[in-house]
Amino acid sequence: MTEIAVVPGSFDPVTNGHLDIIHRAAKIFENVRVVVMHNSAKRGLFTAEERMALLHEATSHLPNVVIETSPGLLIDYVRSVNASVIVRGLRAVSDFEYEMQITSMNRMLDEEIETFFVMTKSQYSFLSSSIVKEVAQYGGDVSSLVPANVLKALHEKYENK
Repeated sequence: MTEIAVVPGSFDPVTNGHLDIIHRAAKIFENVRVVVMHNSAKRGLFTAEERMALLHEATSHLPNVVIETSPGLLIDYVRSVNASVIVRGLRAVSDFEYEMQITSMNRMLDEEIETFFVMTKSQYSFLSSSIVKEVAQYGGDVSSLVPANVLKALHEKYENK
């Protein structure tokens, strides 16, 4: 059985924490689809196309990873690529509460699709795209938190603001 796993997120921008989850999913599943989702509750710094390009460059060494985007419901995307698994990273208890709500809704929409939770490595337990953007905006050093291509893109974005 070929398993297709979907790793969704807004990835605005992709962090080393995201990449850790993607790498680990790529070791477990034959095919991994990383899908850039639109989160209506968040105002993005990078366009979906920019996020896809950053992700593609950061994961280009993983032959079983494909980067895509989807404007709609995650569950619709998962069905459209014939995936059976959603992979989500968890940092803390607060993530679990939020992810449980999302997983419950996804389960209600399609009980055939499973969600796997992967605990982040401890060095990334505090890390979020929002924190990275906040620190980078004020010139703080985020070089250990994001891949080099994202660091460059952050500097370019904030130099132009």
